[in-house]
Amino acid sequence: MVPMDDGASPAPIDRSVLERMQSRFVGSRMVESAELVEERNLYLRVELSREYYPGEVSARFEIRWYRNDDFNAHYQEERRETSWKCRWDRHPNAHNSRDHFHPPPTASRTDAEDAQWPPDHRDVSRLAFGRIEKRIETLWERR
Repeated sequence: MVPMDDGASPAPIDRSVLERMQSRFVGSRMVESAELVEERNLYLRVELSREYYPGEVSARFEIRWYRNDDFNAHYQEERRETSWKCRWDRHPNAHNSRDHFHPPPTASRTDAEDAQWPPDHRDVSRLAFGRIEKRIETLWERR
């Protein structure tokens, strides 16, 4: 699964930012693995530890960061019969403002909401992982 671009950034991928993000994620107990994937456009795939989730869930977070600070950050959970996903984006597009959010559970383009994201990749990562942690808490509460 590669984050879906419906309006690609005009800038190239920023490998150095992805490498810094990868180094940070590797040190987290919540992360099983973090690897750069050179499939079409380079992106960072972060597999989250199954220990944090109740039941049979696999979850991943995939990020593309561009040199002009555009980005796609896509979170997805997979269960036997369902998936749950959301996406934080900054890129030119026809459906919303440059900064926008595709809410769960489908992250569809038609449900996208205008948003405002911090300029720095570290702050965007903290924001997204904060939301993921809240999602995990909700999953445990529903058990």
